[in-house]
Amino acid sequence: MGIIDFELDHYDYLTFAILFLTVVAFFYLMITLGGLPGKLAERRKHPHAESVKMGGWIGLFTFFPWIHALMWAYHDSLTIDVRKWLNRPDDPLAMSSAIATDMEPELTKATDKEISKEPSA
Repeated sequence: MGIIDFELDHYDYLTFAILFLTVVAFFYLMITLGGLPGKLAERRKHPHAESVKMGGWIGLFTFFPWIHALMWAYHDSLTIDVRKWLNRPDDPLAMSSAIATDMEPELTKATDKEISKEPSA
């Protein structure tokens, strides 16, 4: 007597083969979907590609973080340095900061004069 008490026919072997292929297909799908945001980010030369890749793998089974990583892979993610805006002459922000910088010595002189005055008794 074996583990089972009936003979296996070709339908049973076909069932085992389909079950095996289903398990292999499931893991292949999970590996493909888990790495998708990272591959997209690397292909698009994203500056945070490694973080997108980790977000894709971590968020795979909870789905919403995976969607976020997928969106993040398509985001251009430009880093804007506002300090460089101050050097542009056509920028209104640069002009206002230049005016404020030009006025600082006058404001300092005015306050120095006011401070140097002695109060009358």
